[in-house]
Amino acid sequence: MTTELTGLTAQDLLDGYRKGEFSPVDATRAVLARIEETEPALNAFVRVDAQGALREAEASTERWRRGEPQGLVDGVPVTVKDILLQRGAPTLKGSKSSRAEGTWTEDAPSVARLREHGAVFVGKTTTPEFGWKGVTDSPLSGATRNPYDPSRTAGGSSGGSAAAVAVGAGPLSLGTDGGGSVRIPAAFCGIFGLKPTYGRVPLYPASAFGTLAHVGPMTRSAADAALLMDVISGPDPRDWSALAPAGAGGFREGIQGGVRGLRVAFSPSLGGQVAVRPPVAHAVRSAVERLAGLGAYVEEVDPDFTDPVEAFHVLWFSGAARVVQQLTAAQRESLDPGLREICAQGARYSALDYLAAVDTRMDLGRRMGLFHSTYDVLVTPSLPITAFEAGVEVPRGSGLRRWTGWTPFTYPFNLTQQPAASVPVGVDGDGLPVGLQVVGARHQDALVLRVAHSLYEAGVAGIPRP
Repeated sequence: MTTELTGLTAQDLLDGYRKGEFSPVDATRAVLARIEETEPALNAFVRVDAQGALREAEASTERWRRGEPQGLVDGVPVTVKDILLQRGAPTLKGSKSSRAEGTWTEDAPSVARLREHGAVFVGKTTTPEFGWKGVTDSPLSGATRNPYDPSRTAGGSSGGSAAAVAVGAGPLSLGTDGGGSVRIPAAFCGIFGLKPTYGRVPLYPASAFGTLAHVGPMTRSAADAALLMDVISGPDPRDWSALAPAGAGGFREGIQGGVRGLRVAFSPSLGGQVAVRPPVAHAVRSAVERLAGLGAYVEEVDPDFTDPVEAFHVLWFSGAARVVQQLTAAQRESLDPGLREICAQGARYSALDYLAAVDTRMDLGRRMGLFHSTYDVLVTPSLPITAFEAGVEVPRGSGLRRWTGWTPFTYPFNLTQQPAASVPVGVDGDGLPVGLQVVGARHQDALVLRVAHSLYEAGVAGIPRP
């Protein structure tokens, strides 16, 4: 039963609890056993709280026995990226400069909502230092490895969460995404990841990366992500930029209805701007052809923008400089060398440089707004490559300098704040996962989930567990 339980989705677990086939204690013990099997080889966790998780699971089991579940995910094992505050657990953010001492009495909004709905908190997952790059390694915790090939990276910056979900160490995880940090590891690890519209999931404390930073679900399916969104999108007064509630029906209802009649724009390479490896291109194109077969109107067309990477760098590197501004000289010496480099660059930008990047961002948002007046969703590869060697920021021999060089499909949509999801649609010749990205207009999170869910229902999305 242990192996079977770790392979179930959150909705499968809830159905089993409801029918009395197994309990939250059974599921939590199975997850903890799975973590023992896969750690430290994957290095997906910085903290596992087995005793605390079992206490929470026992309380949940009693609620289910009485027929009084506390909320939508009562008894479901969850993990939390170690960027987000969690009551009773240090949040070290992958940095030796962080101190574990303290009472840690506050939950981030998304964590608080999970607690209110009865989730079982299993542990905190790895992140690069302050979530600064698209792979997960840090001076504090080392490199997180890919479940499909441990010599390769899990991606980042939510790599620990992606690896945990992929191997069955809890079906739900909270990640953060400032330039692709949910979608990149979701694509590399063969799971589903959603970056919601900015503000749809409240965030506190505010990120130093400002309005680039989103909180989103990392799950085994789009349906589980919709369930998690119905939990974590609840309002929180600590986030002044949070959106109003999503409205009646919720995300679980919104994923129904299929894709028939939807206008889908397919951009395989952003107008030739991106060199996509053939196995990735083939898997994504095959999935898009199935969307057409399901009744969507698919047109191969590119959005009207050139690579905004320089503007993104100004905003991202400035945010990184702000993150470390209060550190001592000794603490700065302990930082990831790559992080030190971008912080130094970020500190050199002027206010006018920053405002020019904001201008680029606003123009990109205008262009995508016009694009979505014609097309319901945009589909691209999530990444042009599959997972490469662990422990490096860019593939060896690529000639690239920064992680943004191999993530051209992800960071533009942090600039525009649009919802975007990575859906697993196959593997390459080495058995490494391939992701397809679905992008919607701002506030169309339910539509993005609906398109992704249609791919799962059609048998196009989802790959065998590692």
